[in-house]
Amino acid sequence: MINLKFSGTIIVADGTFPTHAIPLGYLRNAKRIICCDGSTENLVNEGFIPDAIVGDMDSLSDELAGRFADRIYSDKDQETNDLTKAVYWSIENRYDDLVIVGATGKREDHTIGNISLLAEYARIVNVIMVSDTGMIIPLLNSAEISSFQSQQVSIFSIDPETEITTRGLRYPLNKTKVKNWWVATLNEAAEKMFEVNFNGGPVILYLKFRE
Repeated sequence: MINLKFSGTIIVADGTFPTHAIPLGYLRNAKRIICCDGSTENLVNEGFIPDAIVGDMDSLSDELAGRFADRIYSDKDQETNDLTKAVYWSIENRYDDLVIVGATGKREDHTIGNISLLAEYARIVNVIMVSDTGMIIPLLNSAEISSFQSQQVSIFSIDPETEITTRGLRYPLNKTKVKNWWVATLNEAAEKMFEVNFNGGPVILYLKFRE
């Protein structure tokens, strides 16, 4: 799952800017960086240059707005957040392999909202989220997941009626309905691969990085 040779599109959201080597590795190897307007200053201060800045521009300084005037894409729609604007802008430009960083931290309501949106994005684009502690992966269908022994794994279901069965986890699920967010958290991989099988969905996985 961790591909530091990734050369697709990185979207930088306006959460906590990454410090871990893995999300920073994705940034350094990205073919293009799409930045939500509120994250532009942090991105530039860390030595990266955005290829596009997307959002309602309420958080972009005049100095940066002037400096990057040739790559600003303003979207004043108040029915979506800036991360969604950046994702859909990327899709419209046929960038269909996305890694989102900087989407967690700061306000918890923003973090929860951003993670839940992965399930919507995954219906139309290949997307994962990478934080300073792990990877967050949306699944629309049953899947085998590459892992390592004792990797910490949590499973979240968007639909509480979805029945989930796993193989290769220390605490297996057997047609389990995840009716509360905590129910399938704090599991771990028993080997180098595990399976998540379900009908319905979608399902969101959290995979913690190796210490």
